[in-house]
Amino acid sequence: MTRFILASGSPRRRELFALFNLPFDIASADVDETPHDGEAPDRMVARLSQAKASAVARHLATPDGAVIIAADTTVSLDGVPLGKPVDRADARRMLRALHGRTHQVHTALTLLDTRTGNSLTDVATTDVPMREYGDDEIAAYIASGDPLDKAGAYAIQHNGFHPVAEMRGCFANVMGLPLCHLARALRAFGLKSPADIPVACQSHIGYHCPVFADILASITVAGDPHAPAAGIGMPAYHTFEGANP
Repeated sequence: MTRFILASGSPRRRELFALFNLPFDIASADVDETPHDGEAPDRMVARLSQAKASAVARHLATPDGAVIIAADTTVSLDGVPLGKPVDRADARRMLRALHGRTHQVHTALTLLDTRTGNSLTDVATTDVPMREYGDDEIAAYIASGDPLDKAGAYAIQHNGFHPVAEMRGCFANVMGLPLCHLARALRAFGLKSPADIPVACQSHIGYHCPVFADILASITVAGDPHAPAAGIGMPAYHTFEGANP
């Protein structure tokens, strides 16, 4: 039986990956997440997801190997990445900048088979239109403490804030783990989930996804699949949704 390791301490990613009904272990990766000068957000998450997978692989002590699944997510506005806020004032600044505008969420997935050395990186990008929430809503949300550990200072699934106006792309991507992209990547590794991922994802999130069929049917994606991803040498793929080019 294939051993799966989720290289993330995120409760949201653990919750979403559990929908695959595959046994897995958790192994958090400690990597430097500082952006490189002039680095595009999608290239940054590709580099970091690869670094996380490699970091976990270096400390893996099992002769049978495992498939490591690593992810990294960032929010970008006007092409500028927004990481996690450093404090409440920074969270307020981010939420005000995002207010009433459409930004992008980029999540990179890296799969690394430690037995064969095969690896694959896929970057999903989703447009996210924010509603015109008020300063009082921002203050109440920041007081909850929820935005302080989130890229872009928000969680799309937060029951009290509801920051997004209307979603037309991959909701799970904005939560930090695009499940259909992951199912497609597992399929490329010859692996299959016992769960029907589109059904499980939509039921769990309570969202009617308009893009899952296109994602799962896609074989070739935007960009050069043979181009080395930032500094690691693993191939990087890129999937855009909705109104993205």
